[in-house]
Amino acid sequence: MGHQVIIFDFSVIRGLWETRVKKSKERQRKEKERLEQSALEKIKQEWNFILECRKKGIPQSKYLKNGFVDTNEKNLDTHGKNPQLKESHALLDGVNKEQNKFIFQLSGEQWTELPDSLKEQIYLKEWHVYNTLIQTIPAYLALFQDLRVLELSKNQINHLPAEIGCLKNLKVLNVSFNNLKSVPPELGDCEKLEKLDLSGNMEITELPFELSNLKQLTYVDVSANKFHSIPICVLRMSNLQWLDVSSNSLKDLPEDIDRLDELQTLLLQKNKLTYLPRALVNMPKLSLLVVSGDDLVEIPTAICESTTGLKFVSLKDSPVETIVCEDTEEIIENEREREQVEKEFMKAYIEDLRERESTPSYTTKVMLSLQL
Repeated sequence: MGHQVIIFDFSVIRGLWETRVKKSKERQRKEKERLEQSALEKIKQEWNFILECRKKGIPQSKYLKNGFVDTNEKNLDTHGKNPQLKESHALLDGVNKEQNKFIFQLSGEQWTELPDSLKEQIYLKEWHVYNTLIQTIPAYLALFQDLRVLELSKNQINHLPAEIGCLKNLKVLNVSFNNLKSVPPELGDCEKLEKLDLSGNMEITELPFELSNLKQLTYVDVSANKFHSIPICVLRMSNLQWLDVSSNSLKDLPEDIDRLDELQTLLLQKNKLTYLPRALVNMPKLSLLVVSGDDLVEIPTAICESTTGLKFVSLKDSPVETIVCEDTEEIIENEREREQVEKEFMKAYIEDLRERESTPSYTTKVMLSLQL
């Protein structure tokens, strides 16, 4: 039963607020006129002009005349023609252009495939492709031997080519919120990979054992998929610090999860867990553990009373309204959108937790429903 909220005649409330808004606007108009007629506005203009001159490196002798500020715009234009300043700006622009030429960016739903000209730019170090309708990544990806970052989030990609294993210098792979159902085992050849984000694909059920080779991985996000257990390869990623397996179908955790002795953050909310193994207590660097669900009935006391600085957060699952829709694709899309929103919330929530010096060992998120 939600909270009862008494609502009066809306027309009365609206009329009251309209009157207040009109009065507020009138006060703002009079205040603006007063400021324009006062010396404060002139002082403000002078200060803004001085700040602009300082940004451009214009010496005081150019705009101060007998102690007064000369706000003539010609001072800015004349100084802009200074050959030394022009040379400095040109040098800075040159550096930016030099850096940007190694970065490829593409977005917009008008794109259904990558441009043909891309295959000629094999010197690129970063790809940033997002919010497009692109479904496939071409095999010529293997030519980009200097690629460090491959950001392909929020597209329609349904398959990763085996050639991705040729990217020996790849450090970041983000294919979140696409339509992937599997991951090629060749990805295990990208041994310099440090960050892997497969979240929001909704259909991935397992990871190939070959990913055990990724010993430099520190961040793995496989949330919002269909994993029934934590993949064996993940337990062999010895440098892992962040693991997000939320919004899956986990029923239990492996008893040897404490093999991940470098793990600092473990996100398990929105699963089907009924208990937490005592092995979690043996993870010396674990500082944040997030769970949820009414099915979770067995939690080691040592976790709740941890003296190691572990923040244990239990979230109350908010009831989600069932969407009645004949179109399966539309249902999946709605779920995907909800997962994106919840992911943003959790990111902000965790950042807030980390900023606090003292945090309760047990925290509950409660949804309040209002009945109007």
